[in-house]
Amino acid sequence: MKNMFLLLAALCMYTTALTQVADSLHLDTTINKGKAIVFKNDTLFKVYTSLANITPEERATLIQYRLNRIAALDHFDQDKLTIVKDSAGMYNLAYDGAIIIYVSDKDAAANNISAERLAKNYQVIIRDKMLAYFAFKEPGSIAISAAEAIGIIVALILVIYIVNKLVKVLTRKYILQKPLPPVQLNKYQLISPQRYRAILLRLIGLLRWLFIIFVVYISLPLIFSLFPWTRSFADSLLDFVINPMISIVKSFVSYFPNMITILVIFLVTRYAVKLVRFFAEEITKGRLTIAGFYADWAMPTFNIIKALMYIFMFVAIFPYLPGANSKIFQGVSVFLGILFSIGSSSAIANVVAGIVITYMRPFKIGDRVKIGDVTGDVLEKNLLVTRIITIKNEEITMPNANILTGGTTNYSSLAKQQGLILHTTITIGYDAPWQQVQALLIKAAKATVGVKEDPSPFVLQTSLDDYYVSYQLNAYTEQPQIMQDLYSLLHQNIQDCFNEAGVEIMSPAYHSLRDGNTIAIPPDYRPEGYEPDHFTISSINNAKK
Repeated sequence: MKNMFLLLAALCMYTTALTQVADSLHLDTTINKGKAIVFKNDTLFKVYTSLANITPEERATLIQYRLNRIAALDHFDQDKLTIVKDSAGMYNLAYDGAIIIYVSDKDAAANNISAERLAKNYQVIIRDKMLAYFAFKEPGSIAISAAEAIGIIVALILVIYIVNKLVKVLTRKYILQKPLPPVQLNKYQLISPQRYRAILLRLIGLLRWLFIIFVVYISLPLIFSLFPWTRSFADSLLDFVINPMISIVKSFVSYFPNMITILVIFLVTRYAVKLVRFFAEEITKGRLTIAGFYADWAMPTFNIIKALMYIFMFVAIFPYLPGANSKIFQGVSVFLGILFSIGSSSAIANVVAGIVITYMRPFKIGDRVKIGDVTGDVLEKNLLVTRIITIKNEEITMPNANILTGGTTNYSSLAKQQGLILHTTITIGYDAPWQQVQALLIKAAKATVGVKEDPSPFVLQTSLDDYYVSYQLNAYTEQPQIMQDLYSLLHQNIQDCFNEAGVEIMSPAYHSLRDGNTIAIPPDYRPEGYEPDHFTISSINNAKK
């Protein structure tokens, strides 16, 4: 942590130094202002201020006129280009006693240097330009410049030829012939060798063309600078590259303090998130306990806090982003915010419901639940949906908002501590003793694998109806995940126990004549030598006799 603060302090000092360098280089916004002094299609310098009643445009016209008069002479003597200080304290540039340009204190202030230094700069620029112009007027100078231009073109063609040859050799020897390994992430193959080779070929081709364009672009200003009538094109080509680079450097230097601020905010947020995660993991592992705070709340709470912290981080960083004060940037941000709020209303409702469900704790992953008409095990729950796998291996996705507004039955929450009660109801006629029915039901429950012996099963007589009694069997189990199997086994055992005891599981709620009054149980369970009772029919005459 100490090293991090030392690094931040060093970066702040570096930012201050860069700002001072920028001020010393005078990287201001006046670079594109002022009236340019153009001589033979070449921009020498700019005039930014007026002099007395003469505007910068009028001053530029006069200076260009005086320079053209000097260019019309037969000879140029650089010793005659002198700086003269007048009685008013201005440093003026003159040739052979004739003033070319007056340099005032306002000119010096506009260029952020002294008037004397500015006059000397003008002297050097005009001297070099005139010497180059008059040298070109001498016999043979055009031929020499043309020869130099041809030499540059030949060198350019040679460089392009060599680059093409090198690319072909590199492609043939190291890419097409040698096997290339695939690009893998752990054990997953991101890029196959064939695709990798194709990407390398395209990349080499792109780099070749970029290099050729760069070499040609650098050669053109050299060629144009050899001839006075094309020298302005050379300066323009260089300005196309130099001006954007200067602008980028200025933007980077001016934005660097904001970058430091953004970095500090990001680092503070990142380490704060790590601290919250540490406490959440400690609570999850049971090493740290907080009264009234459950362990399964720890990670969801951490995720919520992390999201809020990163949102606050973005809000704090937003004013320091490039273009944050731009009306276009702000308009796009508002537009995206409106789209998000309109299009995600249902999603936000599900997120809020997911948060509420997390702290309600109606179920956990793996619990056997019933939500609405769906019964199954909880497979996944997140902020948006809950996934349930049914006993038929059907995966059902339920929005959290629907779960929150409906009822949820959890079969697993108390199964381990108190046991889940399986219950089923049968109806037996009044001719069967209730003690026998209850004993048979409890025997069937105890014979079912998966039913607990302690607490022991019990029977409730839930109703006394017109033709039968309703008996409800209740049995405890710790295995709610197989409750459908337990119900099936329990019903089978009830049938077996009642059949062995010769008790019909049939509700006498209907009227029927059964031939011989045969008992309604399977033949295998009837006693040996069983004979059904017969109907006794007597007539009125027999009754009188």
